[in-house]
Amino acid sequence: MRTQVAIIGGGPSGLLLSQLLMRAGISTVVLERQTRDYVLGRIRAGVLERGAVEMLHRAGCGARLAREGIAHEGCNLSTVNGMFRVDFQARVGEAVTVYGQTEVTQDLYAAQDAAGAVIFHEALNVALHDLEGSAPWVSYEKDGQSHRIDCDYIAGCDGFHGISRQSIPAEKRTEYERVYPFGWLGVLSRTAPAAEELIYANHPRGFALASMRNPTLSRYYIQVPLSDNVEGWSDHAFWDELKRRLPADVAESMETGPAIEKSIAPLRSFVAEPLRWGRLFLVGDAAHIVPPTGAKGLNLAASDVHYLFEALQGAILERDDAALDQYAPRALKRIWGAMRFSWWMTSILHRFPGQSDFDQKIQESELLQLETLESAQVTMARNYTGLPY
Repeated sequence: MRTQVAIIGGGPSGLLLSQLLMRAGISTVVLERQTRDYVLGRIRAGVLERGAVEMLHRAGCGARLAREGIAHEGCNLSTVNGMFRVDFQARVGEAVTVYGQTEVTQDLYAAQDAAGAVIFHEALNVALHDLEGSAPWVSYEKDGQSHRIDCDYIAGCDGFHGISRQSIPAEKRTEYERVYPFGWLGVLSRTAPAAEELIYANHPRGFALASMRNPTLSRYYIQVPLSDNVEGWSDHAFWDELKRRLPADVAESMETGPAIEKSIAPLRSFVAEPLRWGRLFLVGDAAHIVPPTGAKGLNLAASDVHYLFEALQGAILERDDAALDQYAPRALKRIWGAMRFSWWMTSILHRFPGQSDFDQKIQESELLQLETLESAQVTMARNYTGLPY
């Protein structure tokens, strides 16, 4: 088989890139290791920046998002001294949209199906070849048969554990990483959200987040040690601990119910460079991971797709190979901006092992400035709603 762009990974970044390229008249093939049901079953992000929303509309996938997405013009932060709100609309004239990653993926699959996209699920033992030459190719196995795809370019959208980043020689890669000494225990429940907007809580017992997917589906998180496991947390224990960390009035009125999904995710900040190796381009989690505190994971993947789409469009349709050289520097500038913001949000809201009284006072001072200084709120609002593309 031959195509212009082979896309490794059928998650939202791979599907969005394929959709944009196909609408521009550029052929793609998507290889995904898992089944479609598995991809759609992933419970991930739920807050979209304006840029990501615009990208989905540009890809022809925004109709349901426009109907069902919930605009949030601010968020709440809870401390030992009470709760306050950062008004995004008042500070920077922007908002975010609550719309789950699962919904985004469903919309992208529907659009790809309608466009006749070539997507191979359960593609195993994927390998990338001749990346530094002018004729790269991809091999994989499916249903016990070996296959080959010849292409002009390869987009590595296959996540942190995928083959794409590993295909860049180790001695040529630089990886920047900070692993945080805690995780997030997350619960999805068919309950009304605890508040109209998200609540980020800094509490002596640890961080908590009250989020949502829609008016009847809520998503909650609490900070837990990395040594914890899901089996050690009953629904009752989770709700009790969450209520301890949220403001008392919110805890008293919130609806609880059985968990329909429960998981523990470790937190890390990670960036791999280079983003380009010959004809291979890394996108999304294949290149970077951010802690979820700043709601940047899916949004950062969307901006990567934006930059790569423009680069590939220039190279293929306008025969401007120099356009490819712009992908990495443009993407990395925004990646590191989001990395800084996510690190900052994580550092001011969590309890760290061995945290001293001095460290605690510094956190409280940061949050007090955020509560009382308009300039601090402008900076947070601009980063939370999304740095410009």
